[in-house]
Amino acid sequence: MKHLIYLFLFIPLLVVSQKRVIEQDTTEVEYYYIEGDSIPKKIIDLDEVLILNKLKFKNKDERIKYLILKRKTLKVYPYAKLAAERLTTLNERLATLEKKRDKKRYAKKIQRYIEDEFSAELKKLTRTEGQILVKLIHRQTGKTTFELIKELRNGWRAFWFNSTAKLFDISLKREFDPMHVKEDFYIEDILERAFQNRKLERQKPAIEFDFYEISDKWLEEKSEEIIKE
Repeated sequence: MKHLIYLFLFIPLLVVSQKRVIEQDTTEVEYYYIEGDSIPKKIIDLDEVLILNKLKFKNKDERIKYLILKRKTLKVYPYAKLAAERLTTLNERLATLEKKRDKKRYAKKIQRYIEDEFSAELKKLTRTEGQILVKLIHRQTGKTTFELIKELRNGWRAFWFNSTAKLFDISLKREFDPMHVKEDFYIEDILERAFQNRKLERQKPAIEFDFYEISDKWLEEKSEEIIKE
């Protein structure tokens, strides 16, 4: 997991629309508009909630695989969330520094902090957990692990880390693609359920996708498989 540790060293079915209305007393009020009815937001303040469909598995083995994926996803998501936070903090701080020497000094400071706090934990990740983490880093930052290392260091080092990772069946260029990769859809489903159950703290993904669109796609394919059988 050395290549992943390096990165950390540097770094709904119902969606209600909201409109702003100015009342006569010049007080700004937000309204929810649901099927033609308006409700002042100052009366209620609800979080957006995705209505999740019940997953159907072909057999017991498929369900077991989902549960294993769930355990690993819940384990590594906090690290991907941390990577996004550290990257944002690093870029914001570096933007305020003019001298190259000061930028290097700050980057080393972040490196020591992350190394002391998280290196030991990252080394404990399995190969599959490492690959899931690579996908989630892309989900949370909008860039692959390879791209992040290339930006923070150089192209040759990024190539070397990626080649080494391939020996462990891990690609640092892997993207999170729930529309075309079934495992990624399951990962997104796991995350959304964990957010709603408050097992994980929600962080908006850096990439755009429609959860209902991908959900409908995979559930329709599942239904077709059952019909054929």
